[in-house]
Parts: sequence; C-alpha cells; structure tokens
Amino acid sequence: MTDYLQVSTATPARQDAVDLAKGIVEQRLAAGAQIIGPVTSVFWHLGEFGEGEEWRLLVTTTAARYEDLQRHLLAHHPWKNPEVIATPIVSGSPECLAWVEESVAPAS
Repeated sequence: MTDYLQVSTATPARQDAVDLAKGIVEQRLAAGAQIIGPVTSVFWHLGEFGEGEEWRLLVTTTAARYEDLQRHLLAHHPWKNPEVIATPIVSGSPECLAWVEESVAPAS
C-alpha cells in the first residue's frame, strides 16, 4: 500500500504554510493539508546548530503525484533548502484512501 504518502515540510510563519497548502490542494497535488504549530525545532543546518519556531505542514497524496508535489514545494517554499520528506502510508481506511486517490486525480 505504498501508493499513498504523507509528505511533511516546515515553514517559518503560519501564513507561509497556509499559502503552500492552498496551492498544493488547489492544484490537486495533495488531497488535503494540515498545519500544526508553532513547533520548536532543534537542528543542524549549514554547519550550524540552531533552534527555532516553525509551522509544520503535512499533506496526503499518492506516490504518482509526489514528484510534482515536491517540485511545487521546492519552487514555492520561502526557504532555499527546505526539508521535504515523504513517508509511506502503510495502511488506511478504504474510504480515506479512495478520497485521496479521487482528490489528486486530474480534473475532468
């Protein structure tokens, strides 16, 4: 069942996450998006140790739509090198997975 993915990224501000989510869902790159935050992140980036406040964006899509989704995220993200991670959905209710499939299908 690795035909479905949950993809995550983070943004520096809530509105950045909202803007990304709207673009992604409107273009049918994901069935839906959840914005969580603020969250505290502790990390290494560009050789420096850091801590900051971010807004987590989680989206649900299909493996077939992932490349387009990733391209969109990288092109529209406020950070030059954002974390974009896809995690396989190993199980889900048939109704939910059907909704994901239908939501990312090209508009007819």
